Amino acid sequence: MYPSITPPRQVKIGDAAAFAGTTPRAIRHYHEIGLLPEPERGGDGRRRYGYDDMIRLLWIRKMAAVGISLDDMRAAFDEARDIEEILSRLEETLAAREAEIKRQRAAVQRLHAVGSPLGLLSELVTDRLGHLPPGALRPSDLDALLVTERVFGPLGAAIQAGVFIVLATHPDLRAEDDRLDAAEAALDDGVDPHDPRVEELAVQRCAQHMALEQAGEAAGLDAAEEKLFEIYDADLKGEEDTQMSAFEAITKMPYDFSPARMRCMERTAQLLADAHSADH
Repeated sequence: MYPSITPPRQVKIGDAAAFAGTTPRAIRHYHEIGLLPEPERGGDGRRRYGYDDMIRLLWIRKMAAVGISLDDMRAAFDEARDIEEILSRLEETLAAREAEIKRQRAAVQRLHAVGSPLGLLSELVTDRLGHLPPGALRPSDLDALLVTERVFGPLGAAIQAGVFIVLATHPDLRAEDDRLDAAEAALDDGVDPHDPRVEELAVQRCAQHMALEQAGEAAGLDAAEEKLFEIYDADLKGEEDTQMSAFEAITKMPYDFSPARMRCMERTAQLLADAHSADH
């Protein structure tokens, strides 16, 4: 003979949460936002949930499982919004989430393949630098590419990558770059911006830039950069959504540069512009 089991007419919040597969805290939140009407309390001051409460709670859990937002649930229950509108928006959200997951998986695969933080940069940058031997890129190189990608997007960083390809494959140019970096770092706040050393260093840095460009052209990197523009399509441009303008970046990215060092950088840019104008 089977035992007779009489179901309770009402249950406490803990039992309701256990049956619905959620937590008492989540149920209380549903009450707070008006998604689940708050039931009457029993003689002990605790909430008691009946059949209708549980049905509503189960539907809430089902809708949450497919990604419907709490606001849309409330509208659906109140019949204040067409369910088709809600589902259309949900499909758009899921499609965007799916695209994001696809990008994340591609980044993880690049990390596995490259075996360094380079894999965290965009595919355009990783593909251009992936042929370099381990250790050819310095952490400071990756830092510079990271900032460039933030400001100018994957295409800008991929173009800048050409400089690091040259430095990685020309020890003499790398040594000169290191010397210039050290000299610029020595332009601290105690150096007058109009000190003759500032102008001299700007001339040397301009010459280094020109030497890097010539080495890149000799290696065919300029032709490779032209192809970058051809392959840069809409699939990659999705990574540009979070980039900012160069002006905005200047006001937000901190660099501990002295006035003398800033003056050196400005003069280098002017000299480079003059040199390129003379060439054309």
